[in-house]
Amino acid sequence: MLSTGRAVTSPACAAQRRFMGAAPRTVVFLAGDHGKRAAASVAARAAGPSHPGVCLEAAAPWSMEDVAAPVTVSYEESVRQVVLKQAALAASTTPRKARLSRRDAGVLDEAFDRCGAVCKEYAKTFYLATQLMTPERRRAIWAIYVWCRRTDELVDGPNAAHTSALALDRWESRLDGVFAGRPYDMLDAALADAVAAFPAVDERPFRDMVQGMRMDLAKSRYATFDELYLYCYRVAGTVGLMTVPVMGVSPGSQAGVETVYAGALALGVANQLTNILRDVGEDARRGRIYLPQDELATAGISEADIFAGRVTVEWRSFMKGQIARARAYFQQAEQGAAELNQESRWPVSVGISASVPADPGRDRGQRLRQLQQASLRSQGQEAGGAAQSLPQVPHASSFFAEAP
Repeated sequence: MLSTGRAVTSPACAAQRRFMGAAPRTVVFLAGDHGKRAAASVAARAAGPSHPGVCLEAAAPWSMEDVAAPVTVSYEESVRQVVLKQAALAASTTPRKARLSRRDAGVLDEAFDRCGAVCKEYAKTFYLATQLMTPERRRAIWAIYVWCRRTDELVDGPNAAHTSALALDRWESRLDGVFAGRPYDMLDAALADAVAAFPAVDERPFRDMVQGMRMDLAKSRYATFDELYLYCYRVAGTVGLMTVPVMGVSPGSQAGVETVYAGALALGVANQLTNILRDVGEDARRGRIYLPQDELATAGISEADIFAGRVTVEWRSFMKGQIARARAYFQQAEQGAAELNQESRWPVSVGISASVPADPGRDRGQRLRQLQQASLRSQGQEAGGAAQSLPQVPHASSFFAEAP
């Protein structure tokens, strides 16, 4: 997609040129200012760039010059507008929603305990990292995690074969009760209390995630990266938009709120792209290909090649380009994570460091140890004790990796 913003070169494009040994080219893409903080307001940023992945050449070491840019508003641009609206909501003074009555305190405590137990079972490292947060933030994050997991299991769980569009409609309709303070069950009650405690948590990302589940029911191919980006936003990028209002922006941040939201979105997209690259074979056995069809065709790779698991020179070249794209999103995620409240940075930083596609020149374990030491220095004694119990190299692959 073409942008009215200034022409810049993305980190992914730069990595591609190093791989190819090609002369530098300048391309237009929707991206933040890489390498420096964006201090503009949300309103001013609305007219500027935002995403690293639109760059047509960023995803592939081969020539993408024959792939035409879409002439209409892209899905990436539509998602960018969602991010801007979410950031504007967070920056505004939002009245606190009515919370459940004190007589329900015991039920809520039990509900949050259950949410914490689910998080501990399926996202152990992330669960430990949430111990650095205040109790209210920690409980809210657990509640959001559980809702995301329950949503994902509708299409990817043991009973997924029986999930219909009607079932997703019914699941989405329960959000009306959650955000109105009329939860359907105990776990919904935990989420209802969480969104009441953090009024900037909006319904839109939750509903968009359900839309992503609908895509899984109806779609098994993606013609372009723009289509795939929409899917990645819905099933994973939405998690970042749900949780930023809970994690909070650092009072000393010099960046705009939109930078933090864009980073949270980028982390979800990066994680989903990484999962897609990791699970190509498994998805193929299910008859699904979550790779841009136009880029596969340009690379000379057929569906038969993927189903047969052929690892060719063309395939290796294609995958290097896809990895470069994912890494570009992780770079944007790091910018946003740096602006979070101090107590919220550790869980997100662990996720980023553990998820970035492998770089032979990077010692991931060393990077994680540096993050751990920094956390121990910056947190109090109680927080330090929680951080010290974290393993040197976490088993959790990402922030909310086990959620969609």
